[in-house]
Amino acid sequence: MPTEIAHFVDGARVPGRSGRTQPAFNPATGEATGAVHLASAAEVDEAVASAKRAFPGWAGTPPLRRARILNRFLRLCEERTDQLAAIITAEHGKVLSDAKGEIQRGLEVVEFATGIPQLLKGEVTENVGTRVDSHALRQPLGVVAGITPFNFPVMVPMWMFPVALACGNTFILKPSERDPSASLVLAEWLKEAGLPDGVFNVVQGDKEAVDALLHHPDVQAVSFVGSTPIAKYIYGTAAMQGKRAQALGGAKNHMIIMPDADLDQAVDALMGAAYGSAGERCMAISVAVPVGEKTADALIEKLVPRVRGLKVGPGTDPEAEMGPVVTQQHRDRVKGYVDLGVAEGAELVVDGRGLTLQGYENGYFIGGSLFDRVTPEMRIYKEEIFGPVLAVARAPDFATAATWINEHEFGNGTAIFTRDGDAAREFAHGIQVGMVGINVPIPVPMAFHSFGGWKASLFGDHHMHGPEGVRFYTRLKTITTRWPTGIRAGADFVMPTMR
Repeated sequence: MPTEIAHFVDGARVPGRSGRTQPAFNPATGEATGAVHLASAAEVDEAVASAKRAFPGWAGTPPLRRARILNRFLRLCEERTDQLAAIITAEHGKVLSDAKGEIQRGLEVVEFATGIPQLLKGEVTENVGTRVDSHALRQPLGVVAGITPFNFPVMVPMWMFPVALACGNTFILKPSERDPSASLVLAEWLKEAGLPDGVFNVVQGDKEAVDALLHHPDVQAVSFVGSTPIAKYIYGTAAMQGKRAQALGGAKNHMIIMPDADLDQAVDALMGAAYGSAGERCMAISVAVPVGEKTADALIEKLVPRVRGLKVGPGTDPEAEMGPVVTQQHRDRVKGYVDLGVAEGAELVVDGRGLTLQGYENGYFIGGSLFDRVTPEMRIYKEEIFGPVLAVARAPDFATAATWINEHEFGNGTAIFTRDGDAAREFAHGIQVGMVGINVPIPVPMAFHSFGGWKASLFGDHHMHGPEGVRFYTRLKTITTRWPTGIRAGADFVMPTMR
């Protein structure tokens, strides 16, 4: 029997009451392993009410004590990484080593958030005017929500809730209904670490739950990671309701390979960045841009045997380099893009569509595909495929390659592989992309920096985690103080000035 997967509200798992459920699958076998309860608006209201009740006490908790709870949570996650990784692999499909890497990158944000007493220090100026002092401080917003995608069921929520909680907010997580179980485990471990009931809640659900959060008057801010159409909707709807919003959208990340690059290093980088996690990453490299025909020919020659030799298998297989994609529908979508690329005239040099695995015939497996001679007019170049498909677009020179990137709709991440410091510097300073790697294929910033793209890859003024995350989850208050001295100057009817 599939496991019942419901909500976590006010410190406990809560069965769903809407009567609506959706199956969760093991992507390696195609077996339905869970029944996800989809929250009604009334159930979302209950979670928000719990968070609202908990907010005054949590906001009033000294930041050092909040940090200590997060520190205990960090230790629990470190001790139980294998358990958490197994849950991710069972519902998402990614290989266990990748699941553990996801957890580690998420825990780095928790680690960053434990430094919140330092990060919340304000500013003080003495004698801004005669006997007048001014100080500024940052205070929490209240109830905030995170809406997270299937591809990183632990890491992306950890981009959000550790900083939000450390800053004194209460949090409601709406995880993807495709792999929801990790969210409940995180909630239970937070409670075990000492987090008060109601400070962290989980509502499973679909668009009904999302809309309930977006329109709820007690939700002050919304964070989102997902596709660009949904990011636009989330940001626009939240902003119309007067909420803060940060919504990270899609990507089409390019990697330029210059003629002087270490080609073996570049190929290793492309294999991991394009096919790791079956390409289901917003920072995946999906377009390789070799500069010059000679570079392109050499790149293809080295890539083809590597892509054909990818070890595809269930995520629990320690030899597997790539697992299945998340659902049958997504596998069919990725295959459809490969079909489209062929129809558009791109050269399909490695075809992953026919892959089947003995014993896993019902799993959602697809092999790695590699296209050559892709052009910027093609849809497989323009659109995010979110699967193990790498397009090679040959550029005659560096200027053309950079122009292609700058003119693309998305601007999430990009990279250049070169030994030339001048080319690298020009690329880093002139490229219109939010995260840039120099001989680094997936330039995800460390937790004490902030994550976010440009253009259609980000809607909102703040990137995630790091200093930007602290600014997003707090608001500035400036206080000006003067104490009576026995001297009265009388009423002043003009604009106040500090004399």
